[in-house]
Amino acid sequence: MATDRKTARRKLFTLAGAALAAVSLAASPALARDTVKIAFIGPLTGGNSATGLGGRNSAALAVDLHNAKPDAKYTYELVPFDDECKPNVGVQVATKAASDKSIIAGITHYCSAVAIATVDTYNRFGLPVVVWGAVLPEITYGNDYKEIHRVNGTMINEGKMAAEFLTKQGFKTFVVIHDTTDYGKGQNKYFAENLKPQGGEILATFPVPPDQQDFTAELTKVKELKPDVVFMGGLTPLGVRVRSQMDRLGIPAQLAGVSGIMSAGFIEGAGPAAEGTVSFHNGAPLTKYADGKAFMDAYAKAGYREDPDAYGPFAFSAANLIMDAIEKVGPDRKKVRDVLNTTKGYKALVGEINFDDHRQNIVSANVYVSQDGKWVYWPDSAYATGTKKLPGKAASN
Repeated sequence: MATDRKTARRKLFTLAGAALAAVSLAASPALARDTVKIAFIGPLTGGNSATGLGGRNSAALAVDLHNAKPDAKYTYELVPFDDECKPNVGVQVATKAASDKSIIAGITHYCSAVAIATVDTYNRFGLPVVVWGAVLPEITYGNDYKEIHRVNGTMINEGKMAAEFLTKQGFKTFVVIHDTTDYGKGQNKYFAENLKPQGGEILATFPVPPDQQDFTAELTKVKELKPDVVFMGGLTPLGVRVRSQMDRLGIPAQLAGVSGIMSAGFIEGAGPAAEGTVSFHNGAPLTKYADGKAFMDAYAKAGYREDPDAYGPFAFSAANLIMDAIEKVGPDRKKVRDVLNTTKGYKALVGEINFDDHRQNIVSANVYVSQDGKWVYWPDSAYATGTKKLPGKAASN
């Protein structure tokens, strides 16, 4: 029976995709369905745009597939906003979306510094949102706002996994470079808390502005300290600059960071220097999800230029969660919020979604490594089999 259900779900994706290719349902006069708007907010420009565009595309795909269902009660329209991964811009666009009464709910934010800055806005305007990428725990756990939900995991999971994995690889000494936003401070906190019980030692910590360009001073000290690992608590643009300058200064340490650097943008920006970088992400590879292939087939058929990236599946799942809630109770913010609050056992692309008492989904972290120009699930990598060596291990052996 379980196999039959999985087959049925795959057929649903295929049939919906075929329907989209055959006819523009939104323009069909035969469908007298009301249109309901939902917002997507993420970084659509700037250094984190690879992840933001992948998230937007994935949410748009969910909307198109939902609109192709003949029994859907409503036609959905995705309204995208660019938060630029900047808190001040994020608050502006969150206010614009939340004050627009025609927008019933939102799929919101990849950047933690933006997400934490906007929670008060969503609460004040009563707009229910589902976070699709930001990992700062305080976004859900730092308040009791019923409007705030999150389908992805937090940096608590990622920091714990990072400390356990890196020490098991034989790394003992660490230097932390983190940005001075709430995101970077949180990464430093949760990694350091979990590292000490594992026997690792932090030799130095360098807080840096997220827009800092030159790391000569910090990396000169890193080179003198000779750590096994440089742990990055920052997003892709910062990670690219640090990794590239480590290479230029001849620092042989392993670079590791959590999901903030796990993007196509990091590999493209760092180039060959990205090889062997390790990252930790609250999500499994698409190949491990029951409907992963169906998602990728539909994504490819839609013709998006950008990869869905690491958090696209979460944006897709958040969009479906919201639309299914609206289908149940209609386009009413309070009613949709209440349905989202009680989410248990919801079958999504990223697995079963179960919200705890702070509307936080519990997700396990996984290990990835940059290999041959792409992020590879650690157990499937040449590094796991020993065919390739991590940069830090190669230097120390």
